[in-house]
Amino acid sequence: MNIRLTKSQKIKILNSEDIYNVMQQILLRENKIRRGQEHFWVVGLDGQNKILFIELIGLGAQNRVNANPPDVFRMAIYKLATSVVLVHNHPGGTIKPSATDTDFTDKLLKVGGLISIDVVDHLIITEKKYTSYTDLGLMEKLRKSPFYQIFDKDKADMHNLRLEIEKDEATKKAKAQSKINIAKKMKSKGYTDQQIKELTGLKFIDIKKLQ
Repeated sequence: MNIRLTKSQKIKILNSEDIYNVMQQILLRENKIRRGQEHFWVVGLDGQNKILFIELIGLGAQNRVNANPPDVFRMAIYKLATSVVLVHNHPGGTIKPSATDTDFTDKLLKVGGLISIDVVDHLIITEKKYTSYTDLGLMEKLRKSPFYQIFDKDKADMHNLRLEIEKDEATKKAKAQSKINIAKKMKSKGYTDQQIKELTGLKFIDIKKLQ
C-alpha cells in the first residue's frame, strides 16, 4: 500500500534521523491497535536521496511480519528509485536487531545489488526511538558477508523478474490511461460523474480532474 506523503515529508535524506522523523509520523497516524502490529515499509530514494515514495509492504503480528523480495523492490523498479531504506517497527519497544532481521536484511541487500537498487539502511523503530543498521556499522558488514552470494543463474532470474515487473506496471499504467480516455469522452457527451464512476471504476476525485 502506497503511503500518502505531505509535501514536507518528500525531503532529501541526509541521515537515519531524517528517515526516522518521517517514519515516526507515519507510525503515529495509525490507531492504537494497528500500532501493536509489526509493519514493514520500503522508502524509495532518487539519485539525490530525495524520498520518491513510502510503501507499506507487510502488516503482521506483534513480533513478526512477512515481506517477499519481489514486493520489496516492485515499486522501486516502477518509480526508478536508485536506492531504498527498509523500515519496520517493534511494538514491544526493543530496537535491538534480531538474527532474523539481520539475515533478511542481508538477503535483500544482495537482491538489490542484482537489480542496481542499493539497500542503504534498515531502521527498526518504535513510537519514541529507533536504531539504524548503517549507524551500527551492520550494513557495511553485510556487504562483505559470504552469505546469499549471487551466481549467474540468479542474475538471469532477477533480470527476468525485473522485466516481468516492468511489463506488469506498464500494462497497469496503460489500462489506467485507457479508463481516463474513456471517461473524458463520456464527460464530453454529458454523462454524470456517478455514471462515469459506475462504468469505468474511477474514483470521484479523479473524475473531477477531467477536462
